[in-house]
Amino acid sequence: MMTKDLLMSRRAIIASGIALGVSGLAPLARAAAPLKVAGIHASPVENAWNSCLHKALQDAAKEGVIEYVFSEGVSGTDYPRAMREYAEQGNKLIIGEAYAVEKEARQVAADYPDTAFVLGSSGKEEDSNFGVFGTWNYDGAYLAGMLAGKMTKSNVVGSVGAMPIPEVNMLINAFADGVKSVNPDCKHLVAFIGTFFDPPKAREAGLAQIDAGADVLFGERIGTADAAKERKIKAVGSLIDYTPRYPDTVFANALWGFRPILNAAIADVVAGKPVGRNYTAYGLMKEGGSDIVFVKGVAPAEAEAAMEAKRADIKAGKFEVPQNMEQPK
Repeated sequence: MMTKDLLMSRRAIIASGIALGVSGLAPLARAAAPLKVAGIHASPVENAWNSCLHKALQDAAKEGVIEYVFSEGVSGTDYPRAMREYAEQGNKLIIGEAYAVEKEARQVAADYPDTAFVLGSSGKEEDSNFGVFGTWNYDGAYLAGMLAGKMTKSNVVGSVGAMPIPEVNMLINAFADGVKSVNPDCKHLVAFIGTFFDPPKAREAGLAQIDAGADVLFGERIGTADAAKERKIKAVGSLIDYTPRYPDTVFANALWGFRPILNAAIADVVAGKPVGRNYTAYGLMKEGGSDIVFVKGVAPAEAEAAMEAKRADIKAGKFEVPQNMEQPK
């Protein structure tokens, strides 16, 4: 359903998702009227990834920078149609995701050269009007792994992901690398649920990992923390801050903010510049687009100190977390 931007009510917990990097950005160039922008969400906007996009778009609309309409829960078979409808309605920028519809999405963009499309994608930019971005909050995942590696008592940790696409693989591998950097002998269990939004399935995968000995879980997918809460172990969240929702369970979160990426895309469209480029870097920690938040005192003090030192090195460009997009084992 296509609807105008409304305040979320039952989604209030998700709406607390971050808008990292916004304060340090230069003011956006303003058009004579707010830019017409459409968001197409394959999952419900409660889904952590979609909530990051949705909140950034909502905030920009509240500030008068854009007019925002959106669809959620759009299936792969309907996605190209939704893209065409929004382009036909005169939206100048369409934000969404091409992971399941790479070929089809690129064909739609080719058919509407005067519309800017900036989509989450595992592929490259194309032509002048098809830009891409990745969800690179792997810096925070690495740092959370450093804490988890010093917290585990069973010497087994687990990760529950959506599916083995490059962005998800990189995130889970970064968490594992963080663990191994402080605890080389720790075992890392990995499970994929085969979809981007199925909290009950993620919970079941988490429970299976706990049964296999894991005592810290990395929840790349919503639902993992429910398993951790049920079995009274600790968990790490991804994309948004889950700690308010799971105060005794989620001790750290690898945050990601979409607003810096959105601001860059809006600025290009308003200035009449091509959007056929990769916007991913705006979401990196050293650019202020991602970070880690954690509850102090849960991990050992020396682990927190080592993590903070590494975080400072990442921000200063002195250390780069490995980008490993291979499917984790």
